[in-house]
Order: sequence, then structure tokens, then C-alpha cells
Amino acid sequence: MSLTLDPRMPSGPLAQKWDKHRFEMKLVNPANKRKFTVVVVGSGLAGGAAAATMSELGYKVKCFCFQDSPRRAHSIAAQGGINAAKNYRNDGDSIYRLFYDTIKGGDFRSREGNVYRLAEVSVNIIDQCVAQGVPFAREYGGLLANRSFGGAQVSRTFYARGQTGQQLLLGAYQALERQIVAGGVKMYPRTEMLDLVVIDGKARGIITRDLVTGAIESHYADAVVLATGGYGNVFFLSTNAQGCNATAIWRAYKRGAAFANPCFTQIHPTCIPVSGEHQSKLTLMSESLRNDGRVWVPLKAGDKRDPRQIPENDRDYFLERKYPAFGNLAPRDIASRAAKEVCDEGRGVGETGFGVYLDFADAIKRLGKPVIEDRYGNLFEMYERITNENPYEVPMRIYPAVHYTMGGLWVDYNLMSTVEGLHVTGEANFSDHGANRLGASALMQGLADGYFIIPNTIGDYLAGQKLAKVDPTHDAFKEAVAAVEERTKKLLAIDGTRTVTSFHRELGKIMWDYCGMSRNEAGLKVALEKIPKLRAEFWRDVNVPGSDVELNQALERAGRVADFLELAELMCIDALHRTESCGAHFREESQTPDGEALRDDANFTYVAAWQYAGESRSPILNKEPLVFENVKLSQRSYK
Repeated sequence: MSLTLDPRMPSGPLAQKWDKHRFEMKLVNPANKRKFTVVVVGSGLAGGAAAATMSELGYKVKCFCFQDSPRRAHSIAAQGGINAAKNYRNDGDSIYRLFYDTIKGGDFRSREGNVYRLAEVSVNIIDQCVAQGVPFAREYGGLLANRSFGGAQVSRTFYARGQTGQQLLLGAYQALERQIVAGGVKMYPRTEMLDLVVIDGKARGIITRDLVTGAIESHYADAVVLATGGYGNVFFLSTNAQGCNATAIWRAYKRGAAFANPCFTQIHPTCIPVSGEHQSKLTLMSESLRNDGRVWVPLKAGDKRDPRQIPENDRDYFLERKYPAFGNLAPRDIASRAAKEVCDEGRGVGETGFGVYLDFADAIKRLGKPVIEDRYGNLFEMYERITNENPYEVPMRIYPAVHYTMGGLWVDYNLMSTVEGLHVTGEANFSDHGANRLGASALMQGLADGYFIIPNTIGDYLAGQKLAKVDPTHDAFKEAVAAVEERTKKLLAIDGTRTVTSFHRELGKIMWDYCGMSRNEAGLKVALEKIPKLRAEFWRDVNVPGSDVELNQALERAGRVADFLELAELMCIDALHRTESCGAHFREESQTPDGEALRDDANFTYVAAWQYAGESRSPILNKEPLVFENVKLSQRSYK
């Protein structure tokens, strides 16, 4: 049976939808809020902000993270900045321009209403964070500074040197810790969600494993919020922390939550290139570097001279050449494909040939080394520590790598999934970025969802429900616990010959080769043959040492990789069905004469929401039509 996808989009003019919706939503009396318990899974910007804000409102909150502290959430790794339509530079920015840039940047594959609300709320985020003491960079006179990011011709990105995510997370962490001390939030660190409990069609709790003791526990609630991030680690090598995983959203998918646009995965153009088989992750170099750095390769294939010895007329500043209007600040999907193209021509740099230069010589000459050091000093230091090359003297070498996932669990305007009571925020949902996220918009979405949207919309759900009382003795909790225990024991009992990491690495290579920066029908069909075979071998020959009653990181990884082996197949199914190119989803069969993504608006202007149909059954495709009333669908051009 297919799902009914109702986005619950408010009627009326675009600029009035959110205010109108807030007025029309049901409210929970302040005295009644303490009667409701909300489970929040994840403590990064979206989860930490949501838990703190809902507790401040009066709800009882349980917050879970698999790290030893909420401060270690992967939001801390974001470097470059956060967008907001403040127009402090008086350079033509506005809420509508941020809305339009985001819709266009996502290649017209996101909802107008959700994106406009994001742009509208962005201005409040900066005020909130400044009030918390986030040390944003400031101009000489004391005003907040801005810089540019990809896909925009205005400066709207607020930043804290190259540590913006860390500073924003510390702000959310302070708010969260205040509520923990006040007793409004109960924090569960080193705890991983392993299943969602659904009773009478509504999300009523989760099953967790204590990662230190191995204890399986039940936690009931009146509503559940997933803020568990993206699934980029399905590729093995990505800019994500090694612990980042898809288990929470995948278990929710198997309990009835539709998974939207899983093939929309972002490749970031500025990462340190792969150096060998020993690597377990890749390192991001902030997009902010493209403000002052110029991207180039040698003009001729096979030119192995020291970059400092290559004269200007032997260089190809290919982004400036191909996209003169945006230059080095072209959007991520376009910049990544352009880098791949010149490397495929044999003009790549470095030992592997998979790299391009990011050169600051002109900026240092124009502005002086102290200015560049002030703007990017910690990033330059990190690069030198990893590569043993001084980027003040030698151009950086960069190459695209998996960074972010625009796909995620389907949600309506209230951020509720197809399972009633299950809300999904931040990168874990699909809602705002379409087929390609613009730089500095992830932090914006996480904090918008956590501070300003979910605290409003969850009240509308709770006020409209008469929820029966449940506890861990309910049959649904017992069945879920039994299923988790059985799966755990099955993994431990295989006693095979291959490590979990070897399976993960092999899966990642399949995904990168056939469902990475570019895809085609033949390659995706190869992947769909290889992945089920690899999954079968995993369940036959994986080796998971240790036991389930202790700290066992091999067991943690095994469960996560088992989920990746299923999710990867869905990603390839989605990529195969979407025969158009759009944003980061580049089908080689669908491109313009000059090699740009060619959309098929007549057949694919919809959200593909996949529904779990059971073991060994093909997922069911549900379509939510995308309606554009305020912007005109057009071929993206950054030239």
C-alpha cells in the first residue's frame, strides 16, 4: 500500500506562510507541557538546540548521543560559516534572495515554502547566537563581519574564523547544559539508538544500547525527534567523523518512515586528496578558502613542474574560465565536476593525479600574509600538519570528496515524517536543500530546525493527540528489544574471516565508482548486482570479536555497516530511477552540450519518497509533486 504524502503546506503568500501557520497551529498550555516527554536522538546543532529549547518551554526531554559528550557531535567539524539574510554589507541581499539562491542552488528540487521559512528564520539565528556569546568575526568598527560562499553573489556568511561549527555548537551546548542542570533534560551519552517503537501508528519511544555496558534499554515518549545527521559514511571515505552513521534513520525507515531522495549526496570540491589505502576518512578544507584562493591546474596534461615554476600563461584557472560570473565560488556540485573533468583529462596534480591547486599567492600579494593568516590561520595549520606542505608558500592540493547528504527521511512542513509523532531535523531530513546544498547552509538549517521550528510544530502534534499511556512492559517494546538482541547475537555468532572495515571499504569503493560524482545506467546496474552479493557475504563471513555486555566498538561498527549495506542499495535504486541530472545527481546520459546537468522537469519535478516493503522486496516509490509558484524553473547557469 502506497503512502499519502501531505506536505501540509500553509496556504497564502509565500512570505506569510510561516506566520500564518504558527497562528493556526494548536498550542499546549504552559502548565501542560511538563506532562509530555520528548525523546531527542542526537545532540549536535539540530538536536542540542531542539532539546534545550523544548526543555526551556517546559517539556520533559530525554536526549541521546553516542559520543561521550554532546560537545563531540559532528556539527563541531563545520568550518566556514553560517548564512543569514541580514544584508549587513548593503550589497543587495534579502530574505527573498537567500530563498532564491537556495532554491536555484538545489536545482529546483526542494519545496518553496520550506526554503523560504529557512531564509526567514536565518536572521533570528544570528541574534540568538550573538546573545549566547558566539564569537563571530567582526569588522574593525565592531560590526559582525561577512564573507562570500559558493552559489551567491552577496556576502551573507557569518563566521568564527575556521571554527564556526565548533563555536555554534558550544553555544547550543551551553543552553543544553543549563537545562540538564535545571532538570528539564536527562542526557544519555555513549548511548546508541537501535530501533524505533511504533504503537498504533505513532512513534512512542526508542530502543537503545549502552555502548559502555552493552545494556539494551527501552525509553518511552509522547514524541520522538531524530537529529542524527547524514549518511555520507556509506562511501567509507568522506569528510564525516568515523562514528557518523545512518542507523537511527534506517531503523525508522524500516518502521514506516519514508526515505526521500536518497541518491542526493553532495561531493565537496575542497578536500585534501586521498593519499593511500591506509586512510579511514578525508579532511575538509573549508569552502571559505575559495574567497581568496584561486583554483587551477596546468594547461597541458602531464606537466609535473613545481607549481611555483609554472608561469601564468601555462595555467588554467578553469572555474574562472568556465563560470566568470561566480568564478571560484561556483556551487559545490559544479565546482566538483569541473575538478573531476580536468583530472580526467590528465591535468590533475599530485602523485595520484587526482588533485587541483588552490593557490593563495595572489591574495597574499594583494592583502598581505597577516590578513590571510587572520582569516584562515587554523585551516592553513591543519593542512600543513596533514600534508607537511606550507600553503603560504606552496598552493594547496584539493580534490572533491563526499561531504553531505541532501536526502533523508521525508518530512512535512512541520518536520514530521510519515510515522506520526516521529519528527526529523537537520541533515537527517530531506527538506531544504533539494539536489545540492549551498555552502554555509547546513548550520543554518540545523539551528533553524532546532531553535525555531520544531519547538513550535511539536506542540501542534501533541496538542492534537490523546495518547494512551505506555511503558517498557508494552508488547511493542518487548518485541523491539527482542529483535535488537537477536540481531546483536547474530552478528557475534558469525565468527567469519573478514573485518567489518574490509566490508565497509569495499562497499565505499562500489558506491564511489558507480554512484559517486557521476552515474550512468550501466554502472548503477553493476552496483545493484555487487551490493546484495557483498551484503550476503557480510552476514556469512564477517568477524565481530568480543561480547555484547561490554564496550565493543567492532560490534558498533558491524551494526552500522550492516545498515549501510542496505541503504546503499536504496541509493542506487533511486539514482537509477531518476534518469535526469539535477544538482549533485549527475546522470551522464542527461547533460547539456557543454557538460552541465540537464534536468527533466516534465517527468521528475517531484520528491521521490521510498517506502519499506519488507525483507527481500523492492521498495515502493511514492511521489510528492513539487509546485513552483514564485520562482520560474530554468536551466541553472553560473556563467
